[in-house]
Amino acid sequence: MKPLRPLFLLPILVFLLGACGNDNQGQSTAERHAGPVELILDENGRPVPSVLAREQVLHRDNGEEPQTLDPHLATGLPAAHILRDLFEGLTAQSPEGRIIPGAAIRWNISRDGKTFTFYLRRDALWSNGDPVTARDFVYGLRRSADPATASAYAHSLLPIQNAPEVIAGDLPTSELGVYAMDEFTLQIIMRDPTPYFLHLLSHSSTYPVHEGNVLEHGSAFSRPGNLISNGAFVLKDWKIRSSIELVKNENYWNADNVILEQVFYYPLEDQSTALKRFRRGRLHWTAEVPSNQFAWLKKNYPDELVISPWLGSYYFGFNLEREPFIENPGLRRALALAIDRDLLTEKVTQFGEQPSYTLVPPGIMDYVSPLPEWAEWTQEERNAEARRLYAEAGYSEENPLKFEIRYTNGENNKKMALAASSLWKQVLGVQATLLKEEYKVFLQNRERKILTQVCQAGWISDYADAYSFLDLFRTGQGNNNFGYSNSLYDSLLDEVAAERIPSRRRRLMYETERLLLEDTPIIPLYTYVTKRMVNPRLKGWQSNVMDHHYSKDMFFLKAESELLEEIAVTGRRSEAEATDDADPDTTIEDAAVGETGTETPDPETATPADRVDTTLPDEDAEASTPGTEGEPENREEADAAASAAEETTDGSGPDQTDEEGVGS
Repeated sequence: MKPLRPLFLLPILVFLLGACGNDNQGQSTAERHAGPVELILDENGRPVPSVLAREQVLHRDNGEEPQTLDPHLATGLPAAHILRDLFEGLTAQSPEGRIIPGAAIRWNISRDGKTFTFYLRRDALWSNGDPVTARDFVYGLRRSADPATASAYAHSLLPIQNAPEVIAGDLPTSELGVYAMDEFTLQIIMRDPTPYFLHLLSHSSTYPVHEGNVLEHGSAFSRPGNLISNGAFVLKDWKIRSSIELVKNENYWNADNVILEQVFYYPLEDQSTALKRFRRGRLHWTAEVPSNQFAWLKKNYPDELVISPWLGSYYFGFNLEREPFIENPGLRRALALAIDRDLLTEKVTQFGEQPSYTLVPPGIMDYVSPLPEWAEWTQEERNAEARRLYAEAGYSEENPLKFEIRYTNGENNKKMALAASSLWKQVLGVQATLLKEEYKVFLQNRERKILTQVCQAGWISDYADAYSFLDLFRTGQGNNNFGYSNSLYDSLLDEVAAERIPSRRRRLMYETERLLLEDTPIIPLYTYVTKRMVNPRLKGWQSNVMDHHYSKDMFFLKAESELLEEIAVTGRRSEAEATDDADPDTTIEDAAVGETGTETPDPETATPADRVDTTLPDEDAEASTPGTEGEPENREEADAAASAAEETTDGSGPDQTDEEGVGS
């Protein structure tokens, strides 16, 4: 007689269970609230397969629609997030801000700091199977600097030999100081020592592009079906106003360690819509959260709400090529003085943002910005000085200043514009008109400077150095959307870029920023924090001041429902196999013990590893939504309401999108 298998085979993972659920679209409230099983890592620091969810698909809110996925033309965070998934530069940045290898496994820097030699991975491939070579980086850097490309980030390459002349069109791109020494060795010659250059090489403006791909498709090379990339993912689809779909790049050199199979990016400018989707289980990651729901979210979603410092500044910018702000620094300073930044961060933003009076935010090692004298005044003192400067500029209650404030989609941007216009009216009598624009239109109007008078702006550092902020306002710089120009400021920036002694460089940056603040082309308002909702089962990421999160590092852990299903299936299969294998004469009673002496666990005496609680809470049918009368006390009620509200709002199924997406 064959020995009988145990009738119940309970995986050892049973003891790892928490209160969990799965991430499938259309999941129940109980499932959406599920926590992950315990993370177990192997000897290489990777999660063991047994704790990973069956489905590795990330649904990620991107805030806005990118203008393009051409790495040399793209600007703004919506494109940057996606490009980090599609491409890989020579270097990358760790969550701590350290430079780590990307496409280059190592590099050497000459004693004079002017020659960088990079040694590329020999196993790196493009998504079409072609090897990634030094010539690809030469082509990419030349294309980025080429005036015909018209890259807004071409200025970032200025430290490279002959870059100013190439960018200006005075020399051909072949004269740029970048050389392929052999197939896998790249050399870059600098005009001057550039301490931040390794950080810069993780930016999309320095990414390689496939030359044959660009030559074949021209400007359409970055579209779905055309794009050849060298990152962990490839572009599968782009539905305008709906989603951008990426799939795992099987030719990526480290594909074996990339766990996610798909990533969907959604252009959800309406934060309330994004939050509804998250609570319904249709998103795993939001770009923002509505500020008016902060307290409720903090109470009901403590494990999902993630807030962390961010190396960025939010400000208003003046168009210095259009009246009334041309050659009128006193008027600009009056408007800067009249804004109560403490009020804005306490009552409007509400997520821990810090009032700011400088361009460069805190958090950069060995640098502290110069504070304007009036930053130490009371708000009453600032208001008095603002009224004096306002009158000195020729404005009064009878002759009020009138201008337009442009802002892009997004709840917080609207609130900031409303708050600023209200403060200016209260303190000075200013009559400001608010104009909301879709992201792409807003960027175009800001760049052209024809229509814009005052507009919202913000800058997130490309690398952890004050120069990343200060260089924004160089004359003619691609991201200088305000027309600021000061020859002394430009010369100071040149000195900063060339200075290798830290103390001298720090002093030069201090003087550069002080000059900018005196001229007042912008009004700094606050320093950023990131605030988003993240599914607790999504792991492999960590908060960082750069807010760089690579999808290649992320993965999903199993949820209780998924594990319970596996256990049930295993148990049914084991019982069937045991029955099939049993001797025809063996009774059910005999099978309980069998010849092996293995007993079925008794529910009354079983150990914790033997017992599994399969009871899941029922989803509540009705509840109020947060922020309304009759606010529910628990998240289950609110989530049920969110699901009902979204169904009522758009009538869509899990795979459809809302109308609030940004247009092209």
